[in-house]
Amino acid sequence: MNTQQFITASFNKLLSHAAKERIERVTLTIAIFSYLIHLLLIFLNVRGIIVLDDTFFTNPIAAIYTPFSFILLYEVYLLLYFLPKSITVYIGKQYEIITLIVIRRIFKDIAYVELTSDWFQDKDDLQFTFDVLTSLILFFLIFLFYRNVKKTGYKSINKTTETGMNIRRFVLLKRALATVLVPILFLLAVYTLVHWGLATISDYGDGVLEFKKINNVFFDEFFSVLIIVDVLLLLFSFFYSDKFHKIIRNSGFVISTILIKVSFLSTGIVNNLLIIGAVLFGYLVLLIHDLYEKDAASNAVLNEATVEEGDY
Repeated sequence: MNTQQFITASFNKLLSHAAKERIERVTLTIAIFSYLIHLLLIFLNVRGIIVLDDTFFTNPIAAIYTPFSFILLYEVYLLLYFLPKSITVYIGKQYEIITLIVIRRIFKDIAYVELTSDWFQDKDDLQFTFDVLTSLILFFLIFLFYRNVKKTGYKSINKTTETGMNIRRFVLLKRALATVLVPILFLLAVYTLVHWGLATISDYGDGVLEFKKINNVFFDEFFSVLIIVDVLLLLFSFFYSDKFHKIIRNSGFVISTILIKVSFLSTGIVNNLLIIGAVLFGYLVLLIHDLYEKDAASNAVLNEATVEEGDY
C-alpha cells in the first residue's frame, strides 16, 4: 500500500459520510444522557442530597450548557470533514464553532442573571447582554458568508480530482491533515478536560477560578492548532495558485483565526468585539476575493470575444 492509498483508506475510516453519520448518532446520544445527568445533579443539589455551591447546579436552564458542549465537539469533527472539500466552508465551520461557544456561554451565564433595575450596572447581566447581541450579529455574518460561498460555488472533492496534478496533490494534503487532526484533537480534548477537572477539585479557591474558565476548555488550544493548520494550507496553496487575490484570501483567513484565538485571552466587551471583528474580517476578505474572481472571468470573456471578432 503506497502513501496515497494509506491516506485515502485512513480518511475513509475517519471522515467518510458513513463515519460522519455514526459519529453524529453517538454524539447526540451522549448529549442527551449528559443533559439528563446535569438535570439530575441540579435536582439532587436543590433537594440538599448533595452540596454544589455554584449556581450552575441550581438553575435547570444552565443544564443546556452540557449537551451543547458535545454538540460543539461534533462541530469540530464537521470542520475536519469539510476541510478537504472546501477551504471557505472549512473557515465557515470555524465561525459556526465560535458562535456556538458564545451561545453556550449564554446558557451558562443565564444562571447568574439577576432581574434588577440596575441591569447595566451588574457585570454578569452586562456580559449576558453583550453575548446575546454578539450571537445575533455572528448569525447574520455567517449567513452572508455562506450566501457568498453559494453564489460563487466551491470546488468539491469530485471536481478537483478531475483537474491538474497540483490540485490533486493539494486535496490529498488536506485529506492527510484532516485525518491526522482527528486523533490529535480527540487526545487534546481528553487532556484539557482532565487537566481542568483536576485543577477544579484540587483546591477550593483555585478551583472556583478554574471552573469559571470552563468556556475556554479545549477550544483555546483548539484554535491554536487551527492557526498552524491554516498557515500550512496557506503555504501549500502556493503549489496550486500564485494569484494575488487567492494569497490574500488565505492570508486573511489565517488572520481571522488568530483574532478568534486572541479573543480567548480577553473578557467582557473586548472578547465580543474580537470575535465579531474576526468573522467580519473573514467575510470581507472573501467578498473582495470574489470580486477579483468576477473581474477575471469578465476579462476572460472579453478577451475571447475579441479573438472571435479578429477571426472574422
